[in-house]
Amino acid sequence: MDLRYYHPPAAIVRRTVKVDACVYGGTAAGVVTAVQLARLGRSVIVVNPATHVGGMTTGGLSWTDFGNKRAIGGMAREFYQRCGAKYGVAEEWCFEPRVAEAVLQEMLGEAGVIVYPREYLRSARLRDGRIQSITTESGLTVQAGVFVDATYEGDLMARARVSFTVGRESNRRYGETLNGVQYRDKHQFELPVSPYVREGDPSSGLLPWVEPRARERTGTGDRRVQAYNFRLILTRKAENRIPFPRPDGYDPLEYVLTARYLAAGWTGAFSKFDPIRGDKVDKNNAGATSTDYIGANYRWPTASYVERERIFQAHVRYVAGWFWFMANDPSVPEPVRARMAEWGLCRDEFCDTGGWPHQLYIREARRMVSDYVITEHDCRGQRRAADSVGLGSYGMDSHNCRRYAVGGRVMNEGDVQVGGFPPYPISYRCIVPKRGQCGNLLVPVCISASHIAYGSARMEPVFIVLGQSAALAAHIALDGNVAVQDVPYAALRTRLESAGQILDWTP
Repeated sequence: MDLRYYHPPAAIVRRTVKVDACVYGGTAAGVVTAVQLARLGRSVIVVNPATHVGGMTTGGLSWTDFGNKRAIGGMAREFYQRCGAKYGVAEEWCFEPRVAEAVLQEMLGEAGVIVYPREYLRSARLRDGRIQSITTESGLTVQAGVFVDATYEGDLMARARVSFTVGRESNRRYGETLNGVQYRDKHQFELPVSPYVREGDPSSGLLPWVEPRARERTGTGDRRVQAYNFRLILTRKAENRIPFPRPDGYDPLEYVLTARYLAAGWTGAFSKFDPIRGDKVDKNNAGATSTDYIGANYRWPTASYVERERIFQAHVRYVAGWFWFMANDPSVPEPVRARMAEWGLCRDEFCDTGGWPHQLYIREARRMVSDYVITEHDCRGQRRAADSVGLGSYGMDSHNCRRYAVGGRVMNEGDVQVGGFPPYPISYRCIVPKRGQCGNLLVPVCISASHIAYGSARMEPVFIVLGQSAALAAHIALDGNVAVQDVPYAALRTRLESAGQILDWTP
C-alpha cells in the first residue's frame, strides 16, 4: 500500500514539453479544462501532483454536493450523464469512485490528453507579467501560452505572484455577517464534555487540539482554516469489506472527547452514512466529534510538500483511528461498537491504497484575491455579477475551525450552514488574477471569494463548470494573443452558451 500525498522523484531527468496550454492539477476541474481545450484543437497536458486524476470527485466525495442540479450544465452535466450511463440511467450523482475515475480517464483518452502524474511544481519562470514556463521537482519543464491552476491549494497561482489570502476575513472586510469567528450551534457539543486530560481537572491540561478559552468577538478575522477529513467509502457486504485497521501511531487521547460525548448520551454516531451505488456509503463528518480533524490543518495551504506529507499522514492516523476506536474500544457502548464493526473499507475501491481514499478533503486553502471577490452579498442575491461564467447554488457552508475550552466544557467554533437562496452568477473576474498581475493564468478552483462565499462555491460540480469556462477563455486568449483579463466577455459568453453552460438563473 502506498498511501502518500508526496512522492519525491527518484531521479531528476531534465526534459522540456511545449504546448498551447498547461493545466497544473488533475482534479476533476483540471481534467475537464484539459479535455475542453483538446476538443478545441489545442495541444494541452495535465501536470498532476497526484497519482490519480479527479481529486475529490474520484477520492471519496461520491454523495455529490450539487446544490441545484438545474444550475449545472456543459461538460459538468456530461460527466454526471456519463457516470449514469455506467449504471444504465440518464445521470448519476452518487457514483462509486472507481466509476467516476473511469469516466474521467475515458474523457482524457478520447481527447488525447497526456497526464504527467506525481509531478510537483518547483518553480515558475515569469517575464513581463506572464508565465513562460514551469518546472517540476523531477526536471520536467513545460512551456505554454496559457496556464491553468486547477489544484486545491493554488500552488501555481502563488508561484506566479498572484494575490491570495488564507483563513477567514473579518465581517467588516466585505460588510458580511457570516465571516470570521462564528460561535454557532451546528456540529456542536450539545451535551457537556470536559476538555481536560483528566475529566474535570484543569491542572491535567487540555486534550489534543483544544485551545484555551476563545475571546474574539463574532466576526473577527483570523488565519484558521475549516477542518479537513477523508471521505471514506464504506460497505457492510462481507465479501467486499475490509475491517477498519488500527493505524500505526494510534493515540487513544485523540478520541477521549468522543468517548465522553458518547458517555454523556450522544446518539449521532451514524449520521452522514450517505448511500451511493454499489451497496456502499460515503461517510462524511457529522456532529461535534467525528471525522473532521479540527485544528490540524492550519499550515497546509502554504506548507512545503514535506510538511504537507506529515499533515496528510496525521489525518490518515486520526480518521483511521476514529473508526477503529468506534468499532473496538471498550469505552464505546457495545451497541455502537457492534454496529460500527459491521462496516469496513471496500476491497474494490482505492485498490492501490488498501481501500483508503487517495485524496485528503482540502475544503479550502489559498483563495485568490482578484478584481472581483464573491462575498455573502453574491450568495444572497444582493449583488449580481454581469460577467457570469457559471452558477453557484449550494448554501454558505463552513466546517468547524477550532475547539476551545470554556466554563469547564469543550465547544467547537466556525461551523456555518446558511442557505435557501437561488443560484447566483460567478464572475469571470473571479477566475483570473487582478489586472496587471499574471496575464496568462486562470484559476478555476482557488477562486476569488471570501471565506464564507467560498463555502458555497467550493463544490465539485461548480469547480468542473469553472474549469470548462476557464478553458474556453484560454482558447480565446490564445486566439487573440491577449491577456486573460482582456478576453472580451461577449465573445466568451457566446462560447459558453454554445457549450451548454448555465449562466443565468430562471426560476
